[in-house]
Amino acid sequence: MAAVSLRSGKLELFVRQQWCPVQASIGEDSITLTLDDQPDNAPISGTGSSGSWNRSTESSTAGSQPPHPPADLAGHKRVVRLYKEDANGLGISIKGGRENKMPILISKIFSGMAADKTNQLYVGDAILSVNGEDLREATHDDAVKALKRAGKVVDLEVKYLREVTPYFRKTSALSEIGWTGPSGSLAKDSTSKPDSKVIPLNLCYLCRNLQMPDALNRVIELHSPDGKSSIFLRCPDERIAGQWFNALNGCIDALNVNSLQEINRVLSGTSSGSIEVRHMGWLAEHASLKEQSPSAWKPVFVAITDKDLLFYEFAPTSKDEWSAPVLSHSILATRLVHSGKQQQSIGANELLTFSLRSGTRQGVEEHLFRVESQRDLMTWTIALVQGVNAAVLLIKELSTAVMWQNQKCRLTLHYENGFTLTSGQPSDDANKLHIYWHYPYEKLRSSADDGSQLLWLDFGDDGEHELNLDINPKPLVFILHSFLAAKVSRLGLIA
Repeated sequence: MAAVSLRSGKLELFVRQQWCPVQASIGEDSITLTLDDQPDNAPISGTGSSGSWNRSTESSTAGSQPPHPPADLAGHKRVVRLYKEDANGLGISIKGGRENKMPILISKIFSGMAADKTNQLYVGDAILSVNGEDLREATHDDAVKALKRAGKVVDLEVKYLREVTPYFRKTSALSEIGWTGPSGSLAKDSTSKPDSKVIPLNLCYLCRNLQMPDALNRVIELHSPDGKSSIFLRCPDERIAGQWFNALNGCIDALNVNSLQEINRVLSGTSSGSIEVRHMGWLAEHASLKEQSPSAWKPVFVAITDKDLLFYEFAPTSKDEWSAPVLSHSILATRLVHSGKQQQSIGANELLTFSLRSGTRQGVEEHLFRVESQRDLMTWTIALVQGVNAAVLLIKELSTAVMWQNQKCRLTLHYENGFTLTSGQPSDDANKLHIYWHYPYEKLRSSADDGSQLLWLDFGDDGEHELNLDINPKPLVFILHSFLAAKVSRLGLIA
């Protein structure tokens, strides 16, 4: 059965430090890129070891190569005169040089430019001299300099080397894209087109303005699940970029649904008990809330489970990878404090962000995340709120040791029953705990803590109680708020 193309068209791919035209096609689980023409190794910058020169505009495109040279041309020296054009230069690219143990070789001839107009030069020609200056022992940089200073009339002494021509014709810049997908799946070279690459989309990170700032909002970034590889695609304008982005995003979202099911199947047999992943995906996290530069945003893979909020540097797939997050917070002790537009902007667009605060034994940790669309923002917001509410219903009751009026006690929070303070040990032969006080949630007027070990609960007319937890009270305070939010949500109100 033939693969279905969800969208196809002409884009530009950033490869070898330049934009190159590609034919792109989105399938159900991958994107296929086909180069219209091979880019040079690198543009001349004064330090590179190979490249092209005198391309006056970025939109200059390399045309088809000249006809194959005559069969008897190989090995014969020729002198070809070129008339350099002010706008476009010679119209060739070179490779090789003494440092590469190769002669200076023509690797590309650009259509309609000076070299092409002679009809006498070919890919695979070795340049022996320029206007009489010997290049047989020249380095690549020496050759570049000689060609640049040659003037408007340039005599090239060349000799065709047939044995090197296949090397130039077969080299594909797409082969330099290293891409590892989930479970080690790799980007594949197309079997039917040598200059094509098929890139799997499952668990990829799709974004804009993360690693390549783009004020015109034309560039789409695609990052591999292992976080080690990236491709950048440029569209003709912002509208078309939005269409491509939505097509890719829809494909990746559909694949992630299947991945979520597979991951839960894998994790259901963990030795530490069943873990259920309820939502997962890539986000951009602000590395420093004080820093405002675009580079402060870093990719992070986040998962919401039935009990925790997990952070990874890559998309985990195996049990071992899932068991080793770089950071985790209890979902019960995590609160959504912001969801919406942020004043800071990248390019011409406002940022869509949400922020979290988590109570930990070290205090409060804050996280600011960026998403790519209103739909993503809504999805993550709902997943977080529902995740907290579901965790409350799963646990329902929490108990911790406290000191109250110099007595060792236990404070219990119950989803339905509210606050109960009991003795730390049974107080009679019936093995019953003595209840010092009990209040429903409706009685609570306010709560406060010192960020160290003390917690105050104010029950209005019944007075305020000071509790010493002997540890940072922030986790308990955040869990208390989660219980209250879940109860409010159950009543059909907005928490």
